[in-house]
Amino acid sequence: MKTFFGLLLAIILMINPILAGAEFEGYEVVSTNDKENITLYAKKINGLFRDFKINFKGGIYSRPFWIGETNPTYAPQIIYKDINKDQNKELIIILTKGYGTGVLWEDVYVFNTSNNRLDINEVILDNPLVIIHKNVKTKLTAEKAEVIVGNTKCTIDITSLEIKPDNLFNDIGFGSIIDYDVRDNQLIVCVAGQISPASFVGSIVIVYEYRDKMYQAKSIEFSPCK
Repeated sequence: MKTFFGLLLAIILMINPILAGAEFEGYEVVSTNDKENITLYAKKINGLFRDFKINFKGGIYSRPFWIGETNPTYAPQIIYKDINKDQNKELIIILTKGYGTGVLWEDVYVFNTSNNRLDINEVILDNPLVIIHKNVKTKLTAEKAEVIVGNTKCTIDITSLEIKPDNLFNDIGFGSIIDYDVRDNQLIVCVAGQISPASFVGSIVIVYEYRDKMYQAKSIEFSPCK
């Protein structure tokens, strides 16, 4: 029975098109990587992109539950690089699911590939907020903000920011800005540390590595605002 449902899920999530690159009725192209023959399609529903399809080198893969912003400034990103050092490139798709003043929420999805085909199962990625909760300690007063990562403590004088006492948070908050990127073939996320509705003191920078069949934190450090 388990095998049957697995096969059924595979059929639902992957449909080979009659013609490679065929357009889909009701969908629009939201991002492309022409060099690698990768195109991302979605429907625009209630002001958001939903019900995504990935054309990966002629194979069509459905992701009906993804959500992304339609603002071209925050268009979905398609990245095709070897980030786990297995000599095969991985497909990384970054979607913006929310933005605004002092807000940027991104989701990232990573797929293994081989022989120009996509593994339909997304690779698990440790949630950056959980990583921060386990590894970062903070303290906030009217004069200073402290961030401790491992044995490293960073103290920031916040008096020059002239934050009204009513606007100062009880502690440094993380989660209003979650920004993914791939640098030097490494998956990275920057999570901003916020001390008031309009003030930030820096970011926690997490570099991921592929370990035990998932992406986990390789390094964590705090980068203060300059």
